[in-house]
Amino acid sequence: MADAKKILLVEDEPLLGNLLRQRLEREGFAVFHAKDGNQGLEYLKTNAPDLVLLDIILPKVSGFEFMEKVQSSSEYQKAPIVIISNLGQDTDLERGQALGAIGYFVKARVSMEDLVEKVRDFLTSEGG
Repeated sequence: MADAKKILLVEDEPLLGNLLRQRLEREGFAVFHAKDGNQGLEYLKTNAPDLVLLDIILPKVSGFEFMEKVQSSSEYQKAPIVIISNLGQDTDLERGQALGAIGYFVKARVSMEDLVEKVRDFLTSEGG
């Protein structure tokens, strides 16, 4: 599957991270699971995923800090970012959008199936 779409999953919650990774891999995506923001940033130095699934509340580097660093530095590969978070306040949504997120899902309000379907939509709608 050399042409599999690559997803960077930045999620520190082991259960959700593993479930999501396994589910996306079953759909045919290649998933790299970073357990914190730093690990995700390291990945972006040498890899260009087709999509980033990003939690906001992360150890070391928060999701918002992650997005700011990616935006402000050319050392990181750019990729569309979809936020998956427990934070569902309007201010969080607005900040995510201001930092360039193309989607924002509140974990408690989205099922695994819906999330996987949205990921598929995002990756197929951008040409491919």
